[in-house]
Amino acid sequence: MAEAGLFRLCVPAAVGGGEVDATTLVAVLEELGRADGAAGWCAMIAATSGVVAAYLPRAVAETIYGPAAAITGGVFAPSGTAVAVDGGYRVSGRWAFASGCQHCTWLMGGCVILDRGKPRLLPGGMPDARMMLFPASAATIVDTWTVAGLCGTGSHDIAVTDVVVPADHAVSLVSDVPVATGTLYRFPVFGLLALGIAGVALGIARAALDELAALAGAKTPAGGRRLLRDRPAIQAQVAEAEATLGAARAFVFEVVGAATRAAEAGALTLDTRARVRLAATHAVASAAHAVDVAYAAGGGTAVYATSPLQRCFRDVHVVTQHMMVAPPTLELAGRVLLGVETDTAML
Repeated sequence: MAEAGLFRLCVPAAVGGGEVDATTLVAVLEELGRADGAAGWCAMIAATSGVVAAYLPRAVAETIYGPAAAITGGVFAPSGTAVAVDGGYRVSGRWAFASGCQHCTWLMGGCVILDRGKPRLLPGGMPDARMMLFPASAATIVDTWTVAGLCGTGSHDIAVTDVVVPADHAVSLVSDVPVATGTLYRFPVFGLLALGIAGVALGIARAALDELAALAGAKTPAGGRRLLRDRPAIQAQVAEAEATLGAARAFVFEVVGAATRAAEAGALTLDTRARVRLAATHAVASAAHAVDVAYAAGGGTAVYATSPLQRCFRDVHVVTQHMMVAPPTLELAGRVLLGVETDTAML
């Protein structure tokens, strides 16, 4: 995957990355998720983490993201603290859900900047939080990832204590402006992350429906005389699940196309950004519904560890828990679409 450039899809071309468009990113992650949910997830995390390279000075970006084997990951949540010191910050913290941390070359963690023991505030009154990039070797991986699904992502906790991070290795995805000027970096960064998550979910659901189709053509349920595919109830359920998944997928690609054109023209409106988040959250919920249908229709076969259906079921329901596609994002999108005043910093 590293050799194929899948971990550097969003890294600027100027420093050796793929700098793909958002449509390509979603399509690639969908295909990876279809093959293996955890692999797709790891690619999504590293790929979207590559956007940070667009915010770094060119020399720093080349150091971190330039090597062909470079893989980055980390956690945006400001679970750490950073004390200003000469030339940078002294960083300590522990971050949960650091997907892919075991194969990353560099890691990052969100930190609240402290001045004289108190959080530094931005002009609007919010704490100044920045992503701190440090070599993976500087972090301790805390083995916490014993979970229901996406087990192969290795989303353990990471921790650092008193690691000095140079000032030019610290990035705010909220208040900083990208150094790179490509269309991809005019795209809303949190929207891009949400779309990556949606791509993986769509792929998992596609795999589940494909598996159900194969199973239905081979399985005669206990006590029955007809193949599963010959049952009218199964036929209707499959049709409904296909329509649900297909509609959600079409909405994603429609919105991504519109947002990309708007970004190219420099006219990405708040309404478009809200629709990006809405499409992503809707896609994940629709994917989970399609997987639920496939899992239920698979009957007793689906519960065995040898069945791909049980893994799709577990994986997609871990995807639904990510904050970028959780139910509150629907409220955020709805407020914007209704013209209700709201905080759009993470839209």
